[in-house]
Amino acid sequence: MTNKPTVAVTGVSGFTGGALAARLAAEGHVVRGLARAPLPAPGIELVQGDLSDRTALARLMEGADTVFHVAAMYRTEGSAEEFMAVNRDGTRMLLELAEAAGVRRFVYCSSIGVHGSVAVTPGDENAPMDPRDPYQDSKLAAEEACHEAMARGRMEVVIIRPCGIYGPGDTRMLKMFRMLQRGAFVFVGDGSPNFHPVFIDDLVQGFMLAMTVPAAAGETFIIGGDYLPLRDYVATAARAIGVEPPRRRLPYGLMNAAARVCEALCAPLGIQPPLHRRRLTFFKHNRAFSTEKARRLLGYRPAVPLPEGFRRTVAWYRETGLLPPGRG
Repeated sequence: MTNKPTVAVTGVSGFTGGALAARLAAEGHVVRGLARAPLPAPGIELVQGDLSDRTALARLMEGADTVFHVAAMYRTEGSAEEFMAVNRDGTRMLLELAEAAGVRRFVYCSSIGVHGSVAVTPGDENAPMDPRDPYQDSKLAAEEACHEAMARGRMEVVIIRPCGIYGPGDTRMLKMFRMLQRGAFVFVGDGSPNFHPVFIDDLVQGFMLAMTVPAAAGETFIIGGDYLPLRDYVATAARAIGVEPPRRRLPYGLMNAAARVCEALCAPLGIQPPLHRRRLTFFKHNRAFSTEKARRLLGYRPAVPLPEGFRRTVAWYRETGLLPPGRG
């Protein structure tokens, strides 16, 4: 029998929520997870539902000491209203139900995207807010709901803003690796803006500290590894699969104009444009942040450098057949 408190996690069917729930279960916590569909989750009590299901959310809260809210509508094409309904309104309802259930601490997973492109490198938790798309708008609105809960003072609330999450089990960077392996990757722009990754194990460490450290209550933390210019980030990925770093470049302005035309042509047909301005921001936005606050108040120490993180990620891609064998 464990004497550790019950922990509730939303989004356990996703990459981040699943990794966090598995770590909590491995450390002996009673873990209750929210998922939209049944899934194999050893050691986790599943509650089936989504962020609009008040009954399921209330069940998730029962007897919980800590709630990790990780689930979100992420980057899928949808209306601004849909993003707000899921990410803002779902968070607000979850906060209210957690307060009513007597939850001690609520940890919300936000995004560095709420800062947009950082003007002064490195940015920190007080950098200007500048969300650039409906997803980022909705994450900032959810943070505002968290601040409202902080002001009510009935429950400890912590906000975590992860940097670019990657690692075994995630496929968001798979397209980049596939293009590199085929020799098809082309920079849009000069590759100088910074990119700030965080390996999944390091992010989970940050979440675990946010649950236990007393000084975390009422605070916001950026959790990441080391930032680096995008050209160096991509070159590290290329080395992980044993290919030469790409050198071909296209002008950002030209590609952005082409994407605008592509979107305009595809919209009346109801199809997703193959070239989208939002996706081009990967090459333009400067993402470089200080994690000093998390280090100072939480004792956060990232342990997996980017070359090792990419090595583990590529190994998983190849073990699962997502990436063909190569030289890396």
